[in-house]
Amino acid sequence: MSLAGKTILMSGGSRGIGLAIALRAAADGVNIAMLAKTDTPHPKLEGTVHSAADAIRAAGGQALPIVGDVRDDAQVTEAVLKTQGEFGGIDIVINNASVIDLSRSLDLAAKKYDLMQDVNVRGTFMLSRAAVPVLRESANPHILSLSPPLNLSPKWLGAHTGYTLAKYGMTMATLGIAAEFADDGIAANTLWPRTTIATAAVQNLLGGDRVMAASRTSDIYADAAYAVITKPAREYTGQTLIVEDVLEADGVTDFSKYAAVPGTPDDRLFPDIFLD
Repeated sequence: MSLAGKTILMSGGSRGIGLAIALRAAADGVNIAMLAKTDTPHPKLEGTVHSAADAIRAAGGQALPIVGDVRDDAQVTEAVLKTQGEFGGIDIVINNASVIDLSRSLDLAAKKYDLMQDVNVRGTFMLSRAAVPVLRESANPHILSLSPPLNLSPKWLGAHTGYTLAKYGMTMATLGIAAEFADDGIAANTLWPRTTIATAAVQNLLGGDRVMAASRTSDIYADAAYAVITKPAREYTGQTLIVEDVLEADGVTDFSKYAAVPGTPDDRLFPDIFLD
């Protein structure tokens, strides 16, 4: 199934995994609306919602950059209405916006805890909920959240409790929506990688150059996301999916092209968090 003529509404996406997913979809000629805060360049991070829109257009898609905050209910509603008005509907919602802070509980600032809850959990719920009435009109509606499976191992529950709560909250919100709107044919799934992905978050928070070199590129996440959102929605919902499992189920057996450093064997790659 192609995404030609479909419309995606994504939170975030100015850079990294979100932008990679958008560019993969853009090759089909898809319409992509991005709700993101990055109106002007960040001193340490590349990309704005406007540069992402330019890249999407260059890759063959149509783009609607929407400067806004997923924490603001009015701006979320406006993003849904703008997307519907510009492209005639919404077929796919991708909950990409996320805040990460791996601080231990006694070191985690209350404001940062609140920020993670607001963006990761509340943002996922509110954007998905706001889009449901429009998604009901789609022939193959999907919601995809970039969050992990619910692993209740003490190893992960106790590693960075604030962040774990926020990411698991994204997953819980998505699984709840999958169950609640199953009769409407709206698929809702989550997606998470086995290995770290070479992004700014990995560079700055998870180990710098050493872990970046032992990661996969965001292309693997993009290819898996594409595979998920092109599946029949009524038959493919309510799952906490792993990137590599999705691709393997579609017949991909060689992941070597996704290594951030070409030639790095799979057994030398750094495992991502939340997976045993």
